[in-house]
Amino acid sequence: VSYVWSRVLSYSEQLSIVPLFQAGKTLSVRKWQAAFNPDGCLDIASVLSRIQKGGVHPTVRGEVWEFLLGCFDPRSTFDEREEIRQIRRLQYARWKEECKEMDSHVGSGKVITAPLITEDGRPIKDPLVLLEATSNQNTSEGASTSNHNGIEVDESAERITDKQIIEWKLTLHQIGLDVLRTDRTMVFYENKENLSKLWDILAVYAWIDKDVGYCQGMSDLCSPMIVLLNDEADAFWCFEKLMRRLRGNFRCTDQSVGVANQLQHLASIIQVLDPKLHDHLETLGGGDYLFAFRMFMVLFRREVSFGDSLYLWEMMWALEYDPDIFFAACEEASGAHKKVSKSKLRGVRHFAKWDKDKDVSEETDGPVPISVFMVASVLKEKREKLLQEARGLDDLIRILNDVNGNLDAKKACAGALKLHKKYLKLVQAKKT
Repeated sequence: VSYVWSRVLSYSEQLSIVPLFQAGKTLSVRKWQAAFNPDGCLDIASVLSRIQKGGVHPTVRGEVWEFLLGCFDPRSTFDEREEIRQIRRLQYARWKEECKEMDSHVGSGKVITAPLITEDGRPIKDPLVLLEATSNQNTSEGASTSNHNGIEVDESAERITDKQIIEWKLTLHQIGLDVLRTDRTMVFYENKENLSKLWDILAVYAWIDKDVGYCQGMSDLCSPMIVLLNDEADAFWCFEKLMRRLRGNFRCTDQSVGVANQLQHLASIIQVLDPKLHDHLETLGGGDYLFAFRMFMVLFRREVSFGDSLYLWEMMWALEYDPDIFFAACEEASGAHKKVSKSKLRGVRHFAKWDKDKDVSEETDGPVPISVFMVASVLKEKREKLLQEARGLDDLIRILNDVNGNLDAKKACAGALKLHKKYLKLVQAKKT
């Protein structure tokens, strides 16, 4: 494990990710560098093929993810990408400054864990601050609390009337509480500046994405970006690109949850692949498959170790890679982003094993994400235990909770691909 990675994970965490990287199969530093031509254009097909065989070496993971998530067009040059990067960094700096003008805690190195404002827009005096990046003390020792038990409104401060600002400021303490709980055992987050960086990114994102804002679980999705990318703006943009894929998961109402479609896909797939298990889950009251809610929301961050979750994510992204992502996600006003004919990237689809065009059954309204088959793989792994021991929802949840932190990412990926292949055969057989 490289020196860079050793600064991020504890010794036990380093050991946990080593088995995933096999000599000759992983996208190594040498293979990654060799995939660029002299101008900087990337041979994305060879990169995807290598990732699908063994993941990405930790030392280049951040760079690779920027391409997998759609931050950069693989046909762009070194110079074009650098120009885009600077534009994005400037944009992030502007958004962050805008947020700082609305609340001075943004960019201050502090993490807020108590409300800053009342629901009617009255600022709260001396909000609870549990961390300061400039403090030399541990998080718990550096905590400062207010001198009163209740909330004290700051009468001298001007009342805020803008509803969007009020709503945003009301989320900041929840972000702080979640940040302090996110990957808290990692050596990386012993550096308080990294915690405050995570809080800042989530605070800025909550402001620019007003439709979704901030929801619990986003800190788990953002944390790896902070770990892998040194520059805060670069980490933000990777997170933003990931949220373009997942923000629908966080759209919940009283009538439905954001992952409803994925849960429906899962139910249909299990019904086809294992009718006996599906009927048993329905008998237990789990026919809505809500027990899989968290797996979809945070992409298995609870079920696998930190290192394994990174492997799992990049494997899914490589399998589902869509070359059109760059045209759909390009938001730069500058002309620096090279316009590439889609026909030049069409051949890349051959290297994405996830054949989306065939992955549509009569019951679905679009491609089924590989994450659905990942969950199906988990259920298959626990099948016998579920059938024999589960007598109610509590048993069901208990059995699946045993997976937490123990899921083998490599085995889950292989299992998902096998189930996907089997599912397509059964669906095609029914149609004929």
